[in-house]
Amino acid sequence: MTRLFDVLVSGVLLLLLSPFLFYRAVAGQISTHQVFIRMPQLGYRQRPFNRLSFAGAASGKNLAVLINVLAGDLAWAGVRALSPAEAEQLGSKASDHFNFRPGVLSAYSLKRQVGLAYDDEFATDHAFFSRLSIKSYIGLCLRGLIAWVLEGDADRPTPPLLHFWGVDILNTTMTEALDWLEACFDKPHTSLLAFVNPACLNIAYTHEDYRQVLQNAECVLPDGIGIKIACRLLGQHLRENVNGTDMFPRLCERAAKAGYSLFLLGGLPGIAEQAATAMQQRFPGLKIAGVQDGFFSDAQEPQVLAAINASGAAVLLVGFGVPKQELWLARYREQLRVPVCMGVGGLFDYYSGRIPRAPVWMREIGIEWTWRLLQEPGRMWRRYLIGNPLFLYRVWRQRQQG
Repeated sequence: MTRLFDVLVSGVLLLLLSPFLFYRAVAGQISTHQVFIRMPQLGYRQRPFNRLSFAGAASGKNLAVLINVLAGDLAWAGVRALSPAEAEQLGSKASDHFNFRPGVLSAYSLKRQVGLAYDDEFATDHAFFSRLSIKSYIGLCLRGLIAWVLEGDADRPTPPLLHFWGVDILNTTMTEALDWLEACFDKPHTSLLAFVNPACLNIAYTHEDYRQVLQNAECVLPDGIGIKIACRLLGQHLRENVNGTDMFPRLCERAAKAGYSLFLLGGLPGIAEQAATAMQQRFPGLKIAGVQDGFFSDAQEPQVLAAINASGAAVLLVGFGVPKQELWLARYREQLRVPVCMGVGGLFDYYSGRIPRAPVWMREIGIEWTWRLLQEPGRMWRRYLIGNPLFLYRVWRQRQQG
């Protein structure tokens, strides 16, 4: 069934695009004296083939891959095709890879396009294609098309920092962010890590105290598809969507292996405790130094601070919501004896099971925000229906002003 889908789609596209493809072939022949550039690759069961692209600098060079799909060299969706040199270098790991048909799009490449490729490429692809169905195959192809529209295919510069009205965001990966966090354990002071999405940056635009906290934080990380779209508007490339919700289980996994502990502060009564229990079941050996809900009075704050400091936690996660959590951390930063502190919003709600997170397919096409809107329309409509367009308008203004 997947092969029939490949033949039908590639055949229809070749027919519809035939005038442009003819022009592109002629343009390549005129400019370089050849129609195609051929890249040797290995396909299913290590069958060699040449991946085609049109020669020359004109647009549409990658459309020649339609011929590869029609010929059966590539599927629309499959694992990444390897060059002979890559296959030799990977050794036995590559042999498992050849049990799956290579494709124009892979599960990993889709995640990479939308900034969610946190895990190993081969493990990601093998997990998806080992349980492939025609429904999941077509779904991956459609999500890939949407991701391509969001990301585009042009190469854009990847600056180390992204600048949004006075807030510097580190353009990094999930792995590098976790490495940075663990390196802070050896520092003599408390390091503040913050995550920002379009709603946070809208608040920072007018809230001077919050903006100053972000400016003084050791690390600010990009959260959400809105930051990726903003980067595209500015002609820049976002490496990964390093949000706190996806970081949390990876942080717990590292903590369980390395032996350091976490303190969870915030949320409704019992929610942080439920989240802690769920993660300890998922990662045996994970140390939770303490939990505390977010409903305590000003008079109780000294007791809360004392409990955090006495716990010996390496990382404090605070879920009060933006900007309250960052302002609270900034206020008590000098009193805290925790190497790393971070604001995590409603993270505990997700991992306690109180609020279900959007399905993966919604995250992969950048519409997780619609899931949150449907869950709590009365609370979220202003943030998304007004806030998102306002954020993009401000980014557009920033681009116009240079």
